[in-house]
Amino acid sequence: MAYYRLSRVRLLKEVAVAIQTRLTDMLSIDHPILSAPMAGVAGGRLAAAVTAGGGLGLIGGGYCDPDWIDHEIEAAGNARVGMGFITWCLDKTPSLLDRAIDRAMPAVMLSFGDERPYARKIKDSGARLICQVQTVEQARRARDSGADIIIAQGTEAGGHGATRATLPLVPAVVDAVSPTVVLAAGGIADGRGLAAALALGADGVLMGSRFYGAEESLAPDGGKDRVIHASGDNTLRSSVLDIAREIDWPKPYSLKTLANTFTERWHGNESSLMENREAAVAGYNEAVAAADFDTAAVVVGEAADLINDCAPAADIITKTVTAAEHILKDGRPDIRFS
Repeated sequence: MAYYRLSRVRLLKEVAVAIQTRLTDMLSIDHPILSAPMAGVAGGRLAAAVTAGGGLGLIGGGYCDPDWIDHEIEAAGNARVGMGFITWCLDKTPSLLDRAIDRAMPAVMLSFGDERPYARKIKDSGARLICQVQTVEQARRARDSGADIIIAQGTEAGGHGATRATLPLVPAVVDAVSPTVVLAAGGIADGRGLAAALALGADGVLMGSRFYGAEESLAPDGGKDRVIHASGDNTLRSSVLDIAREIDWPKPYSLKTLANTFTERWHGNESSLMENREAAVAGYNEAVAAADFDTAAVVVGEAADLINDCAPAADIITKTVTAAEHILKDGRPDIRFS
């Protein structure tokens, strides 16, 4: 079972909260929050800002473009950041793992594939191995592979994911892999989510969608504005945007985004989309270049309702931890026990 302890530390003449767990101890961070390595969004500047705010920022290795990765590592400067890879993409260019290892990153995260071919190399480098999973079976495999941290990702998450919901998945993974450190991901964007994750037995959280809306993220301004005015009711999981982006994702993973005109036209009509793929791809690429989000993807999850501003990453962390501390310490005054 996870543990947490609450303490108060003074920072810049203001009282800030530190929730300490096995995660904060393991990674030597102030707060039990990691930023998701979102492809194309989680660059070096965002990762560095999350680390400066007391969490650990992860650069998104995404689809393993070496020039992009090198640029974002440089953008992180001397900040202590980690990196996340889409494992099935890394399988095509495994040498890119050396980018993270050569920089002596404190942690490397693998998602959506078999971590076993890379686990020993990561751990031998001194980095912590983080594995994101979507099922209990995957969690057990990650534990047996030597994962230091396992992230249980629910289907509420933005981006790619599977079918299990966060609330029942997290404690099931905690029970299955104890005493391995477990984090919760999927639908978590504020202090209530962090407090809930800790109550489920997790040692912290991985947040993606909330950091999509951070000032330092690489998401286009138009995409951030869409998120601020969106609801989780307007999200869906589908393969049609991957078809338009010409990315052949393996099953059972699908992409959660805000619904738009493109998804309304093609979701459920994938066979017709494939028949018209050339024109659809050309139109999609034009929309991306024009920042036309009626067609282009805004890759966020069901936590969209909780994202109401474009804030600095450090502020997001402070507000999240402060609210979680209040819940954990003071509880709900409207609840009575008899």
